[in-house]
Amino acid sequence: MEEFHKVRRLPPYVFEQVNRLKASARAAGADIIDLGMGNPDLPTPQSIVDKLCEAVQDPRTHRYSSSKGIPGLRRAQAAYYDRRFGVKLNPDTQVVATLGSKEGFANMAQAITAPGDVVLCPDPTYPIHAFGFIMSGGVVRSIPALPDDQFIPALERGVRHSIPKPLALILNYPSNPTAHVASLDFYKDVVAFARKNEIIILSDLAYSEIYFDGAPPPSILQVPGAIDVAVEFTSMSKTFSMPGWRMGFAVGNERLISALTRVKSYLDYGAFTPIQVAAASALNGDGSDIAEVRNVYRHRRDVLVESFGRAGWDIPAPAATMFAWAPIPEKFRSLGSLEFSKLLIEHADVAVAPGIGFGEHGDDYIRVALVENEHRIRQAARNLKRFLSTAEEKLHNVISLNAHR
Repeated sequence: MEEFHKVRRLPPYVFEQVNRLKASARAAGADIIDLGMGNPDLPTPQSIVDKLCEAVQDPRTHRYSSSKGIPGLRRAQAAYYDRRFGVKLNPDTQVVATLGSKEGFANMAQAITAPGDVVLCPDPTYPIHAFGFIMSGGVVRSIPALPDDQFIPALERGVRHSIPKPLALILNYPSNPTAHVASLDFYKDVVAFARKNEIIILSDLAYSEIYFDGAPPPSILQVPGAIDVAVEFTSMSKTFSMPGWRMGFAVGNERLISALTRVKSYLDYGAFTPIQVAAASALNGDGSDIAEVRNVYRHRRDVLVESFGRAGWDIPAPAATMFAWAPIPEKFRSLGSLEFSKLLIEHADVAVAPGIGFGEHGDDYIRVALVENEHRIRQAARNLKRFLSTAEEKLHNVISLNAHR
């Protein structure tokens, strides 16, 4: 039977191939160290859990909630932006709660995209950035992921060679998967470009609080005039170790927030009210929970870089996020990231995310998530050292197998 149109437009989900192999290895008794999915292993801070338990005792919170977020939650998010970025937001018109930033991106795409609209999207990037628009009938034009002096010229080429003119530009800094961080000066140049060319900016700032080196990552909304063209998405999943709670936000331009709010009103009733109450409490906290999470990831990053380096795999230290973007060792690069990821499961009991899953320009890399404790990361390094010591044999076997398929 022929696949439905929207499903047909989506490529094979490469992560699923790795997940199947991982599940099969575990079923056979292998102790797989899972550094693949960015699924935080840290517990949600107890104060947030306690607030949820308190709120759930009130039967009034068991009714349908508000799709755009309860007023107290939207006020808390606006207050966070004021404290953290010095950005003033109207919680009634410039803030909407989302079921995580992933849902926010997908529904924003639904809200603003007409069939054939062109969207400028980094490659590599988090999959929903591109596929939210593809599922909405849009067309994606790839741009570089690195926020350097070649970025604006790439945008200029994108506008010059796109018919129709691009509708929107997607940004993601600190970046998932590459961990690149953008400066405020970079954002100023991008905002000026977007205003001149009447292009919408959608900024994914989910990792704003997971940073290790240098100043805290800025918000694009700190740029004067950015609110005329930009909406920014944030998430509580990583910041407060609340991934399963599905709590995020979109903030910024009133017209875009209004469009997103209207689409959401047809699709959901918002998160369970006690979750929203607990999320508001977290945002109104003193920041100590955020600092604790950040310190854990910083230490894990240092252990990963040091132990993998000693094992023979040099990985650049990420300045932010909970990921390392690791070049595939030279001997294995010709295999591509998917085959290399499979090898790591089969011969090192380590699961990672293949870079091809984030775009064609990611195929020389794999993404390593800092979601196991220091002991397990060192164990992964020992496994990798044994694997790399027999690299020639493993590589020969893979090449021979592929040749006979």
